Amino acid sequence: MTDAVNEELEGNTLNVYAYVVKEGKPVGPRDVMRGVNLSSPSVAYRQLQKLENFGLLEKNQYGEYVVKERTSISGHLWIGRNLVPRLVFYSFFFMGILGAEIAIIAVQVFFFRQSLNLEILYLIVITAIAMSLFLGEGILLRRKTQPEKHAND
Repeated sequence: MTDAVNEELEGNTLNVYAYVVKEGKPVGPRDVMRGVNLSSPSVAYRQLQKLENFGLLEKNQYGEYVVKERTSISGHLWIGRNLVPRLVFYSFFFMGILGAEIAIIAVQVFFFRQSLNLEILYLIVITAIAMSLFLGEGILLRRKTQPEKHAND
């Protein structure tokens, strides 16, 4: 996929593409409209046509759209059929480091009766802040690529 197509995959277009991939079955404009909470079937149809022109979807003999190519999306990873921001994985990395730092400190304090060093506490605070920032930004980015749920869903 070219960079131009990757730049076009944002907003409604990205939401429609993620929805079709997640469904894993042929979908029509009305399915997409309901699943992505678009205003009308014509808006859904236009987004589906755009994705077909990019070569990511194709129309079957019944007029429904199926995934032709599952492509990488800038700043995201596919986990099964779900599109997850990379920032979430970065936060998990820092979460692991934070857990290791806390475990090392716990061993030093409880088993070896050593006092806490101020430098180690600074390190823990910095790691916790990095983890929180990546997780927060990842969640915000995930919400942007997920359609809002109606109250009656």
